[in-house]
Amino acid sequence: MGTVINFEDRAVANLRARVAAVEEANQDLIAFARGHSGAVASIHAAVLAAVEAEGFDHLIHIVTQEWPQILGLDAVAVGLFVGGKGMRADASGIQFVDAKVIERSVTGFDGVVLRGVKRGHPLFGPACDLIRAEALVRLESDPPLPSGLLALGQRGEQGFETRHGSELLVFLGRVLTRCMGRWLIP
Repeated sequence: MGTVINFEDRAVANLRARVAAVEEANQDLIAFARGHSGAVASIHAAVLAAVEAEGFDHLIHIVTQEWPQILGLDAVAVGLFVGGKGMRADASGIQFVDAKVIERSVTGFDGVVLRGVKRGHPLFGPACDLIRAEALVRLESDPPLPSGLLALGQRGEQGFETRHGSELLVFLGRVLTRCMGRWLIP
């Protein structure tokens, strides 16, 4: 006579493992959605702050002094160049620099670069030694408006989701460019 093989225990264990995997994936998706929603809200708050600037100097102050807190960052810096002149701004203020330094920083990429680093971009100034993750956003304008780079930095190492984060940062850069244009064109 034949023996009966009980598949029930194995099937139940297999189903339990699959349910656990689906539950874990669901929790990951919820966490991503919450994080993305938070990022969108932060970008919106940063844009509103920039739109409320009362002049170019005030706009630079908002970007370098208020955006770090709004966006949950450790450092924000801006480098601009136009017609052979260059400037950089960070939490320590505005400084004139060689335009070629900033021009070289924006060559080789369009939009946004998200990366982990051992040392932040020189645009961060004294804070560059502390930066371990950075987002570099290209700022593009037609002369007589300046073009340049928006640098966002964090002390902590970061894993980036490039597509969605990049789209938000490109939007932030475009808003900043248009706000600058509002104050720089008479």
